[in-house]
Amino acid sequence: MSTQVFKRKQKTQTVFRRFRFRQAAVALFMVAGFAVSASPAAANSKYAGIVIDAKTGQVLYESSADAQRYPASLTKMMTLYLVFEALDANRISLDSKITFSKHAASEPPTKLGIGAGRSITVEQAILALVTKSANDAATATGEFLGGSEAGFARMMTAKARQLGMTKTVFKNASGLPNAQQVTTAHDMARLGIALREHYPQYYKYFSTRSFKFGNTRMGNHNRLLGRVRGVDGIKTGYTNASGFNLVSSVVDRDRSIVAVVMGGRTGASRNAQMEKLIAQYLPKASTRGGGLNIAKVGVSAVPVAVANLDLPKVGPVPELNRWGNGRIDMAYAGTAASQPIVGRQALAAQLAKQKVAVPSPAPAYAPSARVGNAAEAVEAVIDPVTTASTTPAAAVAEPTVRSGWQIQIGATPDEDAAQALLGRAKSAAGNTLSGTEPFTMAYNELYRARFAGFSGQTSAVNACRALKKKGFACWATPN
Repeated sequence: MSTQVFKRKQKTQTVFRRFRFRQAAVALFMVAGFAVSASPAAANSKYAGIVIDAKTGQVLYESSADAQRYPASLTKMMTLYLVFEALDANRISLDSKITFSKHAASEPPTKLGIGAGRSITVEQAILALVTKSANDAATATGEFLGGSEAGFARMMTAKARQLGMTKTVFKNASGLPNAQQVTTAHDMARLGIALREHYPQYYKYFSTRSFKFGNTRMGNHNRLLGRVRGVDGIKTGYTNASGFNLVSSVVDRDRSIVAVVMGGRTGASRNAQMEKLIAQYLPKASTRGGGLNIAKVGVSAVPVAVANLDLPKVGPVPELNRWGNGRIDMAYAGTAASQPIVGRQALAAQLAKQKVAVPSPAPAYAPSARVGNAAEAVEAVIDPVTTASTTPAAAVAEPTVRSGWQIQIGATPDEDAAQALLGRAKSAAGNTLSGTEPFTMAYNELYRARFAGFSGQTSAVNACRALKKKGFACWATPN
């Protein structure tokens, strides 16, 4: 054999060996990739998943389902649950206006980009949350329903407990990063089922494919809608800490499941895992059953919020104006009015005359709603109106240490909070409160936040008008 022929043969064998090696490497990679897909929990410490038969409550699949994870924008499922609850109780309507505070307007993307002081309807907020997952709309909605985002977060956590979500804590309405805001795949599945069971008339919003806001059309982040048979919602979520999350509701023929995937490395791998779970476990779901029957408990917040229930006996008489549906704005009818009003009984009678629901006496206090079109959330805390009270507020002894006209901007069970409210009002009002004295007054386990030192009724009323424009509740009183 010639040297040239030998070299050609040797080269051919080398190429063949390299080809076989590459084939083996590709095969090994594919096997490894399949193993990762088949067992995501083993490959990703953030992963958690569960599939629940919505007709029987049976857990069909679970992996780290009760381990705490970060919910990210799955948080907005609870925000929407409380919106649906308020709609169902006729406390708000789809046309009610949600005004954006500076805090809400400053939230990072994704967002609608609404400026402070501007507003959207409740229905627009719902659509923005289920499609674009808008953080600014979520925060504004929380402030609208809870008086402040912190107050709303407490409502969210309380509702989670009522729904049996024992390992969930909420700290904000949007799901933006907070180390203390945690949940589990199991808890999120319960919430998904509760949304479907309790509010089917509003649950349909989760299947919205796109939402037009102004000149912009926003597509739903849930890419399984319209692509995977039977998927009718619910919500996606992502932060760096949480990974890619997804809760899916699936109804196909007589079977129904809710599935959760948390901690995906990418949106695509999360979606692929969800598709795999649906394909594998939907056929195993029961065709019969009455559902998980998660209890639908009470309402989450006092449905009427006003600046303060101890109305002045003389001077400007607050006029009760309906704001939205079930909310009240305290506005003066005029500066010369002097009709006497006797505290809580009179206010309760006025509320009844206007057919406004009187809240339950169970809560010790409730955060107030926004006042008028103010851009900032009203930070005062109020006494609840109760029908059980038979003693006029005026009958309770209270030492008078300051004379002359005063203004009150709220009351709170915490004296430090009352002092902080006074400080914010003083800072915001500028010269309006120049020469006045801020002070707190203990009354019925609350601390009234007041300013004293006005020259007369007119200056006190004018100060209230200026403070209202800054977003503060306010009324004037002769002492």
